[in-house]
Amino acid sequence: MAKTKFLFATDLHGSEQVWRKFLNCAKYFNLDALVISGDMTGKLIIPIIAMPDSKYEATLLGEKNIVSKEELEAFEKKVRFSGYYPLRVNQEEFERLNNEKKHLDETFERLMVETMKYWLSLIPEKVPEHVKVVLCPGNDDSFIIDDAIKKDPHVIFGEGNVLDLDGEHEVATSGWTTPTPWDTPRECSDEELLEKLEEVVSKIERIETSVFCFHCPPYGTGIDDAVQLDKNLKPVYVHGTPVMIPVGSKSVRQVIEKYQPLLTLHGHIHESSGFMKIGKTYCINPGSEYSEGILRAFLVEIDGKKVKKLQRVEA
Repeated sequence: MAKTKFLFATDLHGSEQVWRKFLNCAKYFNLDALVISGDMTGKLIIPIIAMPDSKYEATLLGEKNIVSKEELEAFEKKVRFSGYYPLRVNQEEFERLNNEKKHLDETFERLMVETMKYWLSLIPEKVPEHVKVVLCPGNDDSFIIDDAIKKDPHVIFGEGNVLDLDGEHEVATSGWTTPTPWDTPRECSDEELLEKLEEVVSKIERIETSVFCFHCPPYGTGIDDAVQLDKNLKPVYVHGTPVMIPVGSKSVRQVIEKYQPLLTLHGHIHESSGFMKIGKTYCINPGSEYSEGILRAFLVEIDGKKVKKLQRVEA
């Protein structure tokens, strides 16, 4: 029987600080693998505008910043650690980004790819060679990053594939979710998601020792509870308390109930960290606090047909 110890995290959303912490865990915990389930890319460009007085102006988290040339690199690091993409521009370029959507989209995609390649370049110095690094895009991740991951020799790309973890445990991967209010790149109807999941699961040879790495959590399990939004995408409150509702996938739950893998790995819903069981299958969602620079993860140890350890990690 194969005994494997890995760290599972999700929803980094561009936070370089969380990514670095994640990689550092390989040596700290003496791991066999690192696994990410989706949403690695950031959400915003932060223009840093060159001013006539040799200073720079930028707005970060709603706060206007005036930065000297000597402070510039430290400020850019702060932006990256917050999950955003810093971009030095002059006033003309800033106005072009505001006025030309195509140019903004192309710039955003370029920064995503450049940042992804930089993140991957950190792996050799931080992760021992024997540790497998499995990266699975999520619904928020543009398809444009896929090639960068596929071409990197230090990682294993997971999307619609079944990956060998240790010779005994296989990992079935899917980053797709059910529809969201934000029309993200990898979302589809629950019926279409069921087809995608059945297709990838059909490639598994040993279901009893398999792991499903599906970004979308199973419906009605407590690890899929999110704040209910009204038609204006504002939180719904009752007596001052936000209303929580299940937003996971019924198809994901159906596939877990049907096949009963050893373990399932999920993300997507940042506020619903935890674990539970569907039948004999353990299901986990570490949640996410990427905007605070906090790594939330699960340390997992599996041995043959048994889950030996599920330990929450926060750093």
